[in-house]
Amino acid sequence: ASIVQAPIIEEAPLSIECRVKEIIPLGSHEMYIAEVVNVIADDRYIDPATGQFSLSDANLMAYSHGFYYELGQMIGRFGFSVQKKK
Repeated sequence: ASIVQAPIIEEAPLSIECRVKEIIPLGSHEMYIAEVVNVIADDRYIDPATGQFSLSDANLMAYSHGFYYELGQMIGRFGFSVQKKK
């Protein structure tokens, strides 16, 4: 990483560097509140027309409770259920 002292995976299409601001104990686990301080994105996945990172082209995965999941097609966007009709 370039801002925080943490290793990153060089081959990863996207890395988000964060600085922990607060750790909240929740009984069986802790919740971390962090500030994003840097984003490293592979230019191959940046749409030149919009500047957006293409999640679907990057074949990202997620880890949850001991399992890895493939991230796929977009199924909606924030606020789509309340957006104004055109």
